[in-house]
Amino acid sequence: MNIQTQPVGEILRDWRQRRRLSQLAFACDAEISARHLSFLETGRSKPSRQMLLHLAELLDVPFRERNMLLLAAGYAPVYSETRLDSPDAAAARRAVDLVLASHEPFPAIAVDRHWNLVAGNAALQLFLAGIPEELLQPPVNVLRLSLHPQGLGGRIENLGEWRAHIFERLQQQIDATNDAGLIELVRELEAYPGGRKPGEGYNSEYGGLIVPLKLKSDAGTLSFFTATTVFGTAVDITFSELVIESFMPADAFTAETVRELMA
Repeated sequence: MNIQTQPVGEILRDWRQRRRLSQLAFACDAEISARHLSFLETGRSKPSRQMLLHLAELLDVPFRERNMLLLAAGYAPVYSETRLDSPDAAAARRAVDLVLASHEPFPAIAVDRHWNLVAGNAALQLFLAGIPEELLQPPVNVLRLSLHPQGLGGRIENLGEWRAHIFERLQQQIDATNDAGLIELVRELEAYPGGRKPGEGYNSEYGGLIVPLKLKSDAGTLSFFTATTVFGTAVDITFSELVIESFMPADAFTAETVRELMA
């Protein structure tokens, strides 16, 4: 069911349950009575706009879904959604490009909430060499690109380990957002060769802190770990959902080789 067709009380209850909070615990957090919260969830009372935003903030509901909550209650949305190619987004795009460029000579990318490529730095060419043109038609989904057998899937040395890592991240996102697009993406990626089971030694090489991406190349195996950057102060939907993934060298050989390749 589309979330916008649900009564606002049901949507609130769904988000509360997704956060694994009892009515009593959440009512205490919200500084309202459990009775009042029950009335809001069952539709016996209609939340004010201020109350709805207050509860959504406590539940860490993404901005996009907060707008849907407001619409379901009959209120106008409050969070803007700026197109990345619009003049209003020019300054923010420059900031994104500056962050990406600062990671050179190592690859860095910016992706939207569905992992579609928004921007990349010059070092991204290290990953795209030899990729069939049909996989590079926009919008380029970087997870599809990385697991597709004709994409990077055929070049990733620890494919089982990397697949398991990606599915874990996607499940965390789905648990947090209940995004239908991500659920559909998981179904597609599961159909690619490799399954969901990790390889032997999964999550053990670096003490469980990171999962490396080990990429075969003519120069040898390049090993990267990723660091994620989000814009925590963004109040626009588009930029609140934007994520920067930076690929840092996991060993001295990779660092030296990439610097030589990008020189």
